[in-house]
Amino acid sequence: METILLVVHLILALALVGVILMQRSEGGALGIGGGGGGLVSARGAATLFTRLTVWLAVGFLATSMGLALIARQNTGPSSVMEQVDEQPAADQPEVPVRN
Repeated sequence: METILLVVHLILALALVGVILMQRSEGGALGIGGGGGGLVSARGAATLFTRLTVWLAVGFLATSMGLALIARQNTGPSSVMEQVDEQPAADQPEVPVRN
């Protein structure tokens, strides 16, 4: 289950990066990529990429939470003190106390 979820998570991450890079930049922060005549110039295609980005982001967050929950269940004790037995072992001799 963890492997399948991890593979889906990686596919969603790559698809999300690809869709974000395919979108037209708005504002031209660095002065590149904002020129006219791009592959996607229609308003309908822009809303398609926006909706696709939202759905991919929702899937990415859902798989992230799923992987976190699986990892939490698979972990052992969270501190050293949880590993220590409360009762002293019966087979160990007691150490005498010197005054």
